Amino acid sequence: MSGLRSPVSRRLQLVVNPAAGGGRAARLLPRVEAALRGAGHDLVVTPTRSLEHADELAGLALADGRVVVAMGGDGIVGRVAGAVADGGGVLGVLPGGRGNDFCRAVGIGRDPVAACTVLACGQERAIDLGVVTSGTGCAPFLGIASIGYDSAVQERVLGSRLPLGQLVYLYGALAVLARWRPARFTGTLDGTAYDVTGWAVAVANSGVYGGGMRLAPDASVEDGRLDVVTTSATSRRQFLRALPEVFRGTHVRRDSVSVVPAREVVLQADRPFRVFADGDPVGSLPATVTVRAAALRVLLPRR
Repeated sequence: MSGLRSPVSRRLQLVVNPAAGGGRAARLLPRVEAALRGAGHDLVVTPTRSLEHADELAGLALADGRVVVAMGGDGIVGRVAGAVADGGGVLGVLPGGRGNDFCRAVGIGRDPVAACTVLACGQERAIDLGVVTSGTGCAPFLGIASIGYDSAVQERVLGSRLPLGQLVYLYGALAVLARWRPARFTGTLDGTAYDVTGWAVAVANSGVYGGGMRLAPDASVEDGRLDVVTTSATSRRQFLRALPEVFRGTHVRRDSVSVVPAREVVLQADRPFRVFADGDPVGSLPATVTVRAAALRVLLPRR
């Protein structure tokens, strides 16, 4: 019984992207709002119009001394996380999108109504925040930043209007696979040069992306480092055979996959790629990825 804690009523501002998950967030919002008000929270609900608007709403919530609760997909959660970290506030997260990979990684789960319990009974912990810096500025992220095959898949997913739910990631992976040719990736990991020809370079904070793929199975948001996953050239058949292994995290046993810890990663390639993080394009090459250790206070399930 010593591990149990009494629920806490908080002053919350729900920053929700109603379009997330093809409207999933909007459909679930009435039930979420009822659960939060039923738990005794002082709640303000503010739908977003854009990522920039989410920054504005988070700033207003922090100025009012509220916990900022991001509800939507990983993109808006990562964006709001950056604003909350900069403002010295506390973040809560409710899943409302398609992938919700940050919620998977930290044990919040995919049911936003059930996740409301974390806001009342959870534990405030300091976690790491990734930052992508490129010619277009700086962008925070919680999950994984990637270039190469991974970012090409995200481009396909972003442009898809097919009603596939989480299967849209599998669709994107197979569609890109058919036309993929190896790319040469160069840069540095904490100042040490790397040169890889193959599929992708991914820089992981929480380690999960693409609707449950455990790309960096040992990644932690509390270790003050990033896990850099590089995948060298293999045949399409070998790559396709390895694809299911990513959901279990066992792909890292393959000779073509390397996982190296780093705190600063410089990304370059032999052809143009946009950098994707938390499912959104956040910059273009060349880019640098760094980690802000313990920069964000967030309500998480108790250990």
